[in-house]
Amino acid sequence: MSTKNKILIALVVVVLGITGKYVYDRHINHNFMTITEGKVYKSGVIPPDEIADYVKKYKIKSIVDLRFPGTGDDVNNPEVPAELTAEKEAVAKIPGVNYFNNGSDQVPKQENLDSFFKIMDNQDNYPVLIHCYHGIGRAQMYSALYRIEYEGFSNEEARSKAAFPVMFSSFDDGKPKGEYLKAYKSRKQKAIENK
Repeated sequence: MSTKNKILIALVVVVLGITGKYVYDRHINHNFMTITEGKVYKSGVIPPDEIADYVKKYKIKSIVDLRFPGTGDDVNNPEVPAELTAEKEAVAKIPGVNYFNNGSDQVPKQENLDSFFKIMDNQDNYPVLIHCYHGIGRAQMYSALYRIEYEGFSNEEARSKAAFPVMFSSFDDGKPKGEYLKAYKSRKQKAIENK
């Protein structure tokens, strides 16, 4: 076999590997990811008939759904009311699991942060699954905020873990989510500044 053919085969294998991981993560695994083992997880939409399996496997006690319908944004916020209702009903059938809807834009508003922190401040709610539609925008944003507020991550550490690679993602320099995380001040920082 020639060197040219070996290189071509290697490239095909790499492309298939990347494509396969994308398909698995996006469509089979629902972009599920551990943020902090045994404490916080994030994902995209998990079909209602699969939620109980994730709850059981990861001992999830609370689900924070960041979706809200009617945005008119079919790319970033393609939610429809029936999907939210189906999830809420599926979760209601699982004993001991809380469902919180905290519909958020890609960059959080203060009322969303207040609701999120109220949920996350209550230790009885853990382990928590945070999810949005795709699992790569709002769920990543709130996971980064969790890391800053509850795990002492610096803004840059949290931003660098929000997307890989950060460069060219929605968390990159100059992008609204990236700039928001860079400028974000934790509740602890605000309390110190206000003294």
